Amino acid sequence: MANALQQLIREHLDRKGWSYGDVARRGGIPRSTVHHLATTDRVVRMPQASTLEGLAKGLELPLEAVRRAAAEACGIHVYDTSPAADPSGAAGPADPEVALLIASVQKLSADDRRHVTALVESLLDRAPREK
Repeated sequence: MANALQQLIREHLDRKGWSYGDVARRGGIPRSTVHHLATTDRVVRMPQASTLEGLAKGLELPLEAVRRAAAEACGIHVYDTSPAADPSGAAGPADPEVALLIASVQKLSADDRRHVTALVESLLDRAPREK
């Protein structure tokens, strides 16, 4: 079964009639990178931001769609932060690092979550709070 990033790449290639090389040229990334991401069943770590940007450009897709598919391929659940996702109409964090941190906490052990919590609390205590 294909992961989310594989599905995104393959569906778009099929729809447009493009090859890995076409996407690579459009996005300014190596063909081998496009091939790897389109054929690897389990993406072990999140691709670099420049790779995701090139892939999005090469596929002519929004960066957020490619980033979300890559995160899901890595086993990271990305919360929907769009205003439509929240019935109150309030948008969630727009920063992709915030979304990644939120989603990644689920994968930590209970002991590691306690360490992260202590770190966050210490950072919040020393940093001036914004209102």
